[in-house]
Amino acid sequence: MINIGTLVWISVQPLIRLFLCVGCGFAVTKAGLLPPLAARGMGQVIINVTTPNLMFSTIVPAFNSSNISELGPLVIVALVYMLIGIILSWIIKQLFWVPHRFRHGILVAGGWANIGDIPISVTLSVMASAPFNGTDDENLAVGYIAAFILVWSITLFPLGGHRCIMMDFDGPDFETDQVKERLSTKHKKALSSLAAGFVHLRQILHFKHPSAMDIHTEAGQAIAEKGSPDVTFTHEDSVTTCDKPSGQEEIRILALADEHPLSTQFLDPTSPSFTAVPPGPLFTDGTQKVATTTGLPGSVAGHVAVTHAHWFYKFIGLAFGFLRSLMTPPSLSIIASFVIAVIPSLKALFVSGVPGTHIHPAPDGQPPLAFIMKTAAFISAASVPMGLISLGSALARLSIPRSQWSSLPLGAIGSLAIGRLVVMPVLGVLICQSLTHAGLIDSSNNVLRFVCIFLSCLPTGTTQVFLTQVYSGTGNAEHLSAFLIPQYIIMFISMTAITSFTLHILFG
Repeated sequence: MINIGTLVWISVQPLIRLFLCVGCGFAVTKAGLLPPLAARGMGQVIINVTTPNLMFSTIVPAFNSSNISELGPLVIVALVYMLIGIILSWIIKQLFWVPHRFRHGILVAGGWANIGDIPISVTLSVMASAPFNGTDDENLAVGYIAAFILVWSITLFPLGGHRCIMMDFDGPDFETDQVKERLSTKHKKALSSLAAGFVHLRQILHFKHPSAMDIHTEAGQAIAEKGSPDVTFTHEDSVTTCDKPSGQEEIRILALADEHPLSTQFLDPTSPSFTAVPPGPLFTDGTQKVATTTGLPGSVAGHVAVTHAHWFYKFIGLAFGFLRSLMTPPSLSIIASFVIAVIPSLKALFVSGVPGTHIHPAPDGQPPLAFIMKTAAFISAASVPMGLISLGSALARLSIPRSQWSSLPLGAIGSLAIGRLVVMPVLGVLICQSLTHAGLIDSSNNVLRFVCIFLSCLPTGTTQVFLTQVYSGTGNAEHLSAFLIPQYIIMFISMTAITSFTLHILFG
């Protein structure tokens, strides 16, 4: 049983270290000692050098074939958090006005959190002290966070999450008054539809609907009373049938069909109403069989076949693009580290004490490739401090003139901050506790449970700042700045609370 004072101290200590590192980056940037070009270069070093070494030096010794199955719950929790964040952002977007150039970016701000330096810094500090087990739990925690990082990077880049930011800058801009007016119109339509739905529901509850037999009978009587020389209805065994139209009527129908030929939108794969011909035996005998079977002209059938070929090559291109996006140093390091960790003969080349293996040691008595592991650990020591300094530098460049605060979307800004740093942690605790009771998360693995809960209380990732600056064409990210600053202020309070509460759940 840990007393409250100890819980608070364990929770506050890593945040103090985090604050000091971020403050250093903030201070040197404000002093002009870390210009944008230098900060960009430091970011490249973090992404391509220090982070891959950190992943390698922690994943390989921490994982093996017996605990690799824990990646399943980690991936599930990561995807659930991302989905909840996107849903919360979408709800905020429907309730409050959002700048036009941030209409899609708010979904990224809600779905993709700052998974990286912040959780690694806090978890390393927490795992280093009792009641955790020091280095072993530190490596294990970083390995668990690596699974979140892998999901984050795959969904943001190869799967196209960053395109939401790109879409914000397509088309003309809209003034604030226009955006507010469109949202007000949408609210009015929604309220009208809701009122109409209640009225319809009330009619259903208070009035008796006619049966299907009555509907058929009344329809037949109405048509018979109106009179139709070409179409007659007969009722046999409760089935309504329609006689074939006469020759003149058929000619008139064909003439109408000629006046309204097949719209090109059904052959355009970019059209929302595009309907592709299903693959199968239709394509075995060429386009002529397609034309015969579907009743389309030969040229139309050929166009359909070309469209399918176009989609096939497009799919191949997307697949290669996805694989190319995975060829980044952090992703490659994470994937290679997990592969090495679960193959005992490979793992024994880097670390000692692997059960069931015997590798001839180097002259110093260490595994043959232990020097690579030591080098990776040495380089990785700079990853977290450099990352936090870069975070402070990015926050120092986010500025909003005081005169503009009154014109900002304060409702959306406050709702997103509360959603990410208050609602998400509450849902994270409930989700992780439910998964633990269901047996998906091992109840005895306190490191896994801590990581899963803690990663629910992270603010929006600063990577979105860089992406916004690139896609905007002007290098500005003024709309995002207003959404980020409150989150990083509230973060220190919410993280302390969630860390203390999680430790109470695990060891209280």
